[in-house]
Amino acid sequence: MNEKLFQLVTIGFGAAFAVAFLVIVVPPLLTSGDIAGAFAAGFVNPYATGYSLDAIFCALILIGWVLYERSALNIKHGWIAIPLSFAPGVATAFAAYLVIRSRQLKNLSQSS
Repeated sequence: MNEKLFQLVTIGFGAAFAVAFLVIVVPPLLTSGDIAGAFAAGFVNPYATGYSLDAIFCALILIGWVLYERSALNIKHGWIAIPLSFAPGVATAFAAYLVIRSRQLKNLSQSS
């Protein structure tokens, strides 16, 4: 897979998740207005809890990675992934960070 296709596929999957989130989650959230209840609904049974904890810990790992590479590799604008981790979610945040990171690393290698 070449870099252009990688970025296109990554952006596509990140955008697809964001659209799914907007279609599935936002309407009932706007109807109820209960953000805490919406969060708690992710823990209604052991299976939902497992998926929710996976997403939460993936977000924490991604945030740690973004903060580390900000200083270790001087990745700029990676912070965009941090708020995206909360809404719409980790899939969009991870996709955004991978594209931001790959473009900056490519620019670094070309300038060396």
